[in-house]
Amino acid sequence: MKVRLLLAGLALACAVPVLHAQTPEEKGLEIAREADRRGEGFGDFQADMRMVLITQRGDTSERELRVSTLEGTGEEGDKSLTIFDTPRDVRGTALLTYSYKTGDDDQWLYLPALRRVKTIASRNKSGPFMGSEFSFEDMRGQEVEKYTYKYLRDEPCSELTCFVMERYPTDENSGYTKQIAWIDQKEYRTWKVEYYDRKESHLKTLTMSDFARYQDKFWQPGKMAMVNHQTGKATDLFWSNYRYDTGLSEADFNQNSLKRAR
Repeated sequence: MKVRLLLAGLALACAVPVLHAQTPEEKGLEIAREADRRGEGFGDFQADMRMVLITQRGDTSERELRVSTLEGTGEEGDKSLTIFDTPRDVRGTALLTYSYKTGDDDQWLYLPALRRVKTIASRNKSGPFMGSEFSFEDMRGQEVEKYTYKYLRDEPCSELTCFVMERYPTDENSGYTKQIAWIDQKEYRTWKVEYYDRKESHLKTLTMSDFARYQDKFWQPGKMAMVNHQTGKATDLFWSNYRYDTGLSEADFNQNSLKRAR
């Protein structure tokens, strides 16, 4: 999963040139492009993740995963591979995502119990990913071209000042009508995103925290907390052990790599 996400991508950081004649739409796009630019050039990375599922009553269950991401070039977006290690009943389950700057993304889910690869259809990408409050759509790369934008205001956030802007998915199969994002004006990291469903009701809120900087350039969150306001459920993702330039190649991101996931 692309963590400059869910991350999506799923980590977003020189000041955007401000033109007095800029419209809110132009300024929103400018902010999105600058945030994306600051995450470019990572090549590849791997990280460990702990997923905590939280029920409405507060009961929890945990899963351990590994995530690998290969940076895209040209019109291609990033490729990511997410593999479950625990618990035993989901061990070996793997999600492969090909993100594209335009057009539908491709996603495949390998189910070891059935020994088969399942294609995630575009119309089903709003469904929950492995029982979590993250959807398959949330697990794909957040390419700038996937949205149109509108700057709303400046607002304090996490002891910083954030741009607040709306972004509207261009995918007609998206589970969202809009998202509202808080992006800090210093490093262009995304601190919060509110998601609105097809009925334009507030569905979920994603909060990111515990940021750390890698290779003196790339900011990554240590925690991503998704709360579903309609069901009362939540999912926390705890990231650790980020490694860059690990030598990943295209051969590590195909359907055969799904079946080899261990």
